[in-house]
Amino acid sequence: MANEPSDEDKLIARYFAPLAVHPGALGLSDDAAFIKPPAGCDLVLKTDAIIGGVHFFPDDAAQNVACKALRVNLSDLAAKGAKPLGFLLSLALPGDVGERWLTSFAEGLRSDAVLFGCPLFGGDTDRTPGPITVSVAMFGSVPEGTMVRRAGAKSGDRIFVSGTIGDAALGLAVRKGQNWKLGERHRQHLLGRYLLPQPRNALAEAVRTHACASMDVSDGLAGDFAKLCRVSKVSAAIEAAKVPLSDAAKAVVASDPEMLATALTGGDDYEIVCTVPPHKADSFRAAAQAAKVAVTDIGVVEAGEGVTFLSANGAPLAFKHAAFSHF
Repeated sequence: MANEPSDEDKLIARYFAPLAVHPGALGLSDDAAFIKPPAGCDLVLKTDAIIGGVHFFPDDAAQNVACKALRVNLSDLAAKGAKPLGFLLSLALPGDVGERWLTSFAEGLRSDAVLFGCPLFGGDTDRTPGPITVSVAMFGSVPEGTMVRRAGAKSGDRIFVSGTIGDAALGLAVRKGQNWKLGERHRQHLLGRYLLPQPRNALAEAVRTHACASMDVSDGLAGDFAKLCRVSKVSAAIEAAKVPLSDAAKAVVASDPEMLATALTGGDDYEIVCTVPPHKADSFRAAAQAAKVAVTDIGVVEAGEGVTFLSANGAPLAFKHAAFSHF
């Protein structure tokens, strides 16, 4: 019968329509959705995709894949000082993906949509010969004119980074078979940080009200901060010893000092690096503490060009690749 729902319609109704709780999503019954930004606010837009075999392993739990897809986008909103409003989802599935995977995937989306306050507004579902591809378009809001850009860092600004750096890159190495004779607690910490990012959305307001420039660390601290400095037309010298490492990452570096370069350049941290005027530094620390997000002062912005990471003896560190790149 022509009026019978298609298999795609049934899939959307079963797994995704329950996530479309905002009235503007229209229950996913239309070709588009709508949203009215909060009064006096700008919309902040971001999209990132994750691909099986590139950003996650084919045997990763579908629930974790869904959470990772949302969280890598949420991390960018946090660095812009934005509050999440919702997201669009495009999902390309191989033919062997069935009910069990979709049920777990939808549960991951639901849990994080509730946790971070970002309901589903719509999207698209397709078949693909493979691999699984999950593309999220995230939107958020900031008071008009207050989005924190990469450009804006000024000479004299203090450089802050949230959380710890390098865990995910080292966790990927562990997943691929490296062990460095780590204890199980350290091993699981690194694996967990690779599998499931922890976006710093709780820090967004502190970033918006204190930072001159900010971005999320997705492709490696060394390369990402160099991008920020390049568009801000400034430079910086950072002591590698000041970069915050977890106990697990410290154990790896103690076993194999060359892994410090991997920690600084490997990516998948989803932390925030930002620059803060010196007179706001103490206030930023206090705001971060109130938000229960650790931040560390790792250096100062200077006039000039380029970013240099210095070893304990003051010598510049040389990186084979300063950042992860798909190309």
